[in-house]
Amino acid sequence: MRFGLQLGYWGAQPPTNAQELVLEAEETGFDAVFTAESWGSDAFTPLAWYGSRTERVRLGTSVVQLSARTPTATAMAALTLDHLSGGRHILGLGVSGPQVVEGWYGQSFGKPLARTREYVGVIRQVLAREGKVVNPGPHYPLPYQGAGATGLGKPLKPITHPLRADLPIWLGAEGPKNVALTAEIADGWLAIYYTPRLADMYNAWLDEGFARPGARRSRADFEIAATAQVILTDDVRAELDRLRPFMALYIGGMGAQELNFHAEVYRRMGYGEEVEEITQLFRAGRKDEAAAAVPDRMILDTTIIGDEAHVREQLAVWEKAGVTMLLVGVQSLDQMRRLAPIVRS
Repeated sequence: MRFGLQLGYWGAQPPTNAQELVLEAEETGFDAVFTAESWGSDAFTPLAWYGSRTERVRLGTSVVQLSARTPTATAMAALTLDHLSGGRHILGLGVSGPQVVEGWYGQSFGKPLARTREYVGVIRQVLAREGKVVNPGPHYPLPYQGAGATGLGKPLKPITHPLRADLPIWLGAEGPKNVALTAEIADGWLAIYYTPRLADMYNAWLDEGFARPGARRSRADFEIAATAQVILTDDVRAELDRLRPFMALYIGGMGAQELNFHAEVYRRMGYGEEVEEITQLFRAGRKDEAAAAVPDRMILDTTIIGDEAHVREQLAVWEKAGVTMLLVGVQSLDQMRRLAPIVRS
């Protein structure tokens, strides 16, 4: 099992130590570095900046939001970054949620599965460069012939020859239909809030996708990259308390109360009552109480926290469950160096 450094997206200000962490990750033996975007910093620009200082680590987005760019614009960014990095780019895509898609990008969130299939299909055409890129739609029609069209649009193919027609595309997916679609059309799954306890359920979703006619990959050459906090510590209680507010935010405060994909993930884990309590408290502005309502087991299901022996034991469990890469958030060089012996072993 390999390790990826998850840098995420920026907060109010750019991180001050990201470049140092990236360089240390390459030295330590991390396989990849990932950036994200929400409604502030974008994912591609920092990745290109960090990539210019590295030679080996793969450079991934986890994730680029579909509604932020047309599929051809995303393909342009991906093929550009792949050239600049010498073939190290991983294009991670995700649909985001209705609050961001409709509130920030001003687009409809409807039919996310159909939109994803069509979006990836257009990108594959650009990267293959076997002919002019056309798509009948309905979500991303090329050439555009809808309201306001001049009728002058014509099919094109990229001027720049992509470095790799098979540049890997990974999808961020949380529900059964999304995960099955990911196994069918993508090269890897970016799994957030993964728990090995439910590996049989995830594998059933994946197998449904692998079994579909024309599926791109099989389990043998498909990557499963799970985001997980891996924290080496002798004070597990302190780390659990530190993580509780973040868990409360994602479970109780992210997305709309009527449609929070992160909350749905935890409901599938069997935490329906806990999710309801956390959500009600958080939405009422009682954030401290919401954090206090997050039980230890809810955090430990999707994180690895403990001394080195415990961490190594749990890594073996995750690997046995099918995870091929752990995406780890690292906050400091000290934390990175403490993880180094595990990453290198």
